[in-house]
Amino acid sequence: MELTIREIAHLLAGELEGDGDKKVNAIAKIEEAQEGSISFLSNPKYEPYIYNTHASAVIVNKDFEPKEKLTTSIIKVEDAYSAFTILLTEYQRMIQFQKKGIEQPSFVHQSATTGENIYVGAFAYLGENCTIGDNSKIYPNAYIGDNVKIGKNTIIHAGAKIYSNTIIGDYCVIQAGCVIGSDGFGFAPQTDGTYKTIPQVGNVVIENHVDIGANTVVDCATMGSTIIRSGVKLDNLIQIAHNVEIGKNTVIAAQSGISGSSKIGENCMIAGQVGIAGHLSIADKVKLAAQSGIGKSIEDENVAQMGSPAFGHKAYLKSSTVFRKLPELQKRIEELERKLIG
Repeated sequence: MELTIREIAHLLAGELEGDGDKKVNAIAKIEEAQEGSISFLSNPKYEPYIYNTHASAVIVNKDFEPKEKLTTSIIKVEDAYSAFTILLTEYQRMIQFQKKGIEQPSFVHQSATTGENIYVGAFAYLGENCTIGDNSKIYPNAYIGDNVKIGKNTIIHAGAKIYSNTIIGDYCVIQAGCVIGSDGFGFAPQTDGTYKTIPQVGNVVIENHVDIGANTVVDCATMGSTIIRSGVKLDNLIQIAHNVEIGKNTVIAAQSGISGSSKIGENCMIAGQVGIAGHLSIADKVKLAAQSGIGKSIEDENVAQMGSPAFGHKAYLKSSTVFRKLPELQKRIEELERKLIG
């Protein structure tokens, strides 16, 4: 990345104070920044660093008023932290999207359709009738099955496996080791105690601006589609079972699992190691604390639950004070029994 400070200020819709013609080619923490880099200041605790930083520019909040003379240019924005996140995103994309072309050895089926400025890394596989949109990047050892559709500006990292008939939208990121479209866990119990495999003939649909972490698995539907709506962010090591639907802008942390046919609402926040049973519905804006076990549907929006089995967050906290006192209460009961009996 190499941009002038003025160009960065324009990108962030910020107000520039200082030399806008200097060029920036790196991003750094304010206490470590060197000439040619840009940093940000949002936490007042770090304000002393801005007066001796070597950064060429620092992004600050609009209400920042320096108490000493500055030797760096500043870009004033509404929210320095959010603006810096935008810049990091742009920086990352500029690095990742520099790659173009099809490396060899790799396999691209003659029926595959590829857009402009795509990248296909060595040992990647693109199957029959798959479609790769403009500027998308397929990193080495990735597998793209037959009839897969991948939109524009999407990144499939090394070693990811995208099974046949999967649909992935624009501006998505699929991290290394992901498996998208594997068979759902469907087995019919037989009278003799064995299980018969139920064919999984559906697919996975991933909408736009979805990020899926490393080694996460999203199973295909038994019939129809497993659906990940726009803006969803999935951490590493998550299991999404067949026919699950996750609503827009929901975030799920590592090691959580959602069982088959459950529907998760929009703007939910699900912490790590949460387990959600099958065929449930979770309303919009629900928050689930780490290691919660969800055994029934949550119909009310904007509530928080925790525990296993999970119930209301505030009620759980009140109950936990009782849990901690149980040994003491037991001792008191035993003493009362001895007095009554004796």
